[in-house]
Order: sequence, then C-alpha cells, then structure tokens
Amino acid sequence: MSPDTARTRRAGVGYAAAAYLSWGLFPLYFRALKGVPAPEVLAHRITWSAAFLVIVVTALRRWPQVLRLVRSPRTLAALAASAVFISTNWLVYIWAVNAGHVLEASLGYFVNPIVTVLLGVVFLRERLGRRQRAAVALAAAGVLVLVVRAGRVPWVALALAVTFGLYGLVRKQVRADAVDGLLVEVGLLAPIALAFQGVLATSGTSQFSATLRFTLLLAASGIVTAMPLIWFANAVARLRLSTVGILQYLNPTAQLAIAVFLFGEAFTVTHALAFGCIWAALALYSQAVLRPGEAARSGGAGLVGRQAPRPPR
Repeated sequence: MSPDTARTRRAGVGYAAAAYLSWGLFPLYFRALKGVPAPEVLAHRITWSAAFLVIVVTALRRWPQVLRLVRSPRTLAALAASAVFISTNWLVYIWAVNAGHVLEASLGYFVNPIVTVLLGVVFLRERLGRRQRAAVALAAAGVLVLVVRAGRVPWVALALAVTFGLYGLVRKQVRADAVDGLLVEVGLLAPIALAFQGVLATSGTSQFSATLRFTLLLAASGIVTAMPLIWFANAVARLRLSTVGILQYLNPTAQLAIAVFLFGEAFTVTHALAFGCIWAALALYSQAVLRPGEAARSGGAGLVGRQAPRPPR
C-alpha cells in the first residue's frame, strides 16, 4: 500500500468513525430536548437542516447539481418518497429516545442491514446466498424471541429498520450526491415544517423560545444532522464499501451502551437472547459482504455488496 493510499484509507476510517459515532451519540442530544414534543423537534430539524445545507451547497458551488435533481420529475418524485421515509424514521427515533426506548432503537439499526437484504429480494428480485439466508433466519429468530418472551412486537425497532431500509432502497434508484439529495428532501418538507412551527407559535405552545437551552439545541439541529452526513460521504469516497459496512455497527453499539449504562434501561435475559441472534446474523451478513463470491454467483450482491450503508436518522 503506497503512502498516499494509506493516508487516504486512514482519513476514510476517521471520517466513517466520526459519522457513525456522531449518530451513535444522538440519544444524548435528543434526550437533552426532553420536554419538546417529537413533532416540534422534527419540524426544527427539517427547517434548520435546510438552512444549513443551503449554506453548504452554496459554499461547494453545487447548485447546478441540485437544480438538475429538481428539474427531473422522476427524480423529484423519488426524493419526495425518500423524504417521507426519512422524516418518519426521524420522528419515531426522536420519540423513542425521550420515551425511554433507546435500547429498542439500537436494535432497529442492528436489524436494518438484514431488512435491506430482504428489500433487495422483494423489490429488486435479488437472490440470497446461503450465508445471507441464514442471517435472515437468525435475525427473524431474534425478533421472535422478543415477541414471545416479552409479549409484544418491538414496533420501534421494526419501524426504524423498515423506514430506513425503504429510504435506502429509494435513494439507491436516484443518482444524487448525499448532500444534494438531502437538501432536496428537507427542502420539500420545509414548507410543512414551517407551517407547523407557525401554528405552534400562534397558539403559544412552541417550545423554541421556552428556554435558552431549547433554543440553542433546536437551532443546532441543522448542523447536527448535516455534518455526520458530510463525513459519511467523505468516508465512502475513500473506503471500500465493505469497510464502511463493518464500521456502521459503531452507531447502534454506542446507542446500546448509552441506553444501558447512562439511561439505565434494563438489558434482560430476553434482550440477551434476541441480541445474540441478531449479532450472529450480522456476523454472517458481514461475511457475505467481505466475501461476496457466493452472493455474486447467486445474483444477490445488490444491496449487500454494492450499496453503501445509508446514513441513519
């Protein structure tokens, strides 16, 4: 490996680690906003992200690329759909953090790669290799353990995994830079978010100016949302996708640690069994990524072998 290549790889790993650890620390940020209803947090996240990304796109002189996306009806429709999926994902996640379900939210992002594989089968007609089939079966067993032993469906985890998986599926069909695409997505949602904030302000129920802490945290949501995405894009440009795919587990691992050790959420025997199945599934999934020969022979490389993990939340 040449010095330049080594430096590029180290920089890529640094960018990926910064992005995934930032997403992993999101529970701390959103827990600091406890007391602000999740829909209001979401509305501010959308509008401040749009404002910050306008500055970024202007600084990078990427408006021709953004306008190209907007002028294509097909692309615009796809980004409108992905905007619905990612905003739903954000809303569920924000609610989960402040309702004390960070552990279940982390499960959702552990399960997400397996959901992505299934979406490839259903929508892209990809076929699964033996390791991939075993990974899907183990992940399903993990969810079933929670349903049977806990007596309820882990809807937060499933909602996060499915909405994020669908977001990645739609964005896979759109040739758009991560930053450009996100600007179009939040730009489409911004009028609704601004109208909602206006209703709250008129009714006197807005929390934006209730305290200095809420004001600063909500205003910072644009930077908090966009910067990890920019780091992620830089990582993907410098690393093999399989390397990025392995590093993505820093995010849910950090969330799991925060849920148990900082927020005091109970990690029971049932959780140990369920997460054990999920982690075994991810080990098989990672093998399929690092050794794609079987997937390629079965025609199933698709979302597993070619697509970079999409940024969460």
